[in-house]
Amino acid sequence: MRIIFVRHGEPNYELDCLTETGHAQAAACAERLAGEGICEIYASPCGRAAETAAHTARKLNLPVTTLDYMHEIGWGGEGIPCEGHPWTLGDALIEAEDFDFHAADWREHPFFKGNAATDYDAMIAAKIDEFLAGYGYRRVGTRYFCTGGSDRTIALFSHGGSGACAIGHILSLPFPYVCSVLPYDFTSVIIVNLPVVEAGYIHPRLELFNDCAHIHRDSRDPVIQQKQDRRE
Repeated sequence: MRIIFVRHGEPNYELDCLTETGHAQAAACAERLAGEGICEIYASPCGRAAETAAHTARKLNLPVTTLDYMHEIGWGGEGIPCEGHPWTLGDALIEAEDFDFHAADWREHPFFKGNAATDYDAMIAAKIDEFLAGYGYRRVGTRYFCTGGSDRTIALFSHGGSGACAIGHILSLPFPYVCSVLPYDFTSVIIVNLPVVEAGYIHPRLELFNDCAHIHRDSRDPVIQQKQDRRE
């Protein structure tokens, strides 16, 4: 089973929708995904993610199923610096403190204990495991037991935060670590592969990360080039 994670396009956060550039990015992403063999599309309920998914759905003539729990996460808590922003705090854990994720539980650190982001991470981890169980992958510790598995490819359009929670959990990587060392751009393509075996344990594999060629090939994409020229 292949899960293609896609972050939404450039947004207008206040209106929770895509900007003109965001729509151009989403259209380019739909072209990029056309040959991936996607058979199902899922999306966050937030407008910016749903609008991004709609471009691929139209291209592939597929419906979009909403996953309510993949909305963008919240963060913050009493006495937590940087308003509890998990990306800033993740950087601080690694760069300033040299936090040892192997020896210590990041959830108990003052930056994340009592931080709403930690609760969101736990919620998404539990929900994504329920989701994968429906496809024949049952979580056992840090790996999955394949109870049947699937060779299908699905796409999931979400956000920087909820995507980091889901990807980090599937790959058994700490959430603030993912925030800090695995940032990804608007409409970037990330592919996680869960092998199909017969009644055995599998380790999910990161097949592709932060592929943005579809929005960086400016000279070959006149629509995106035109929009970038306007910004400049």
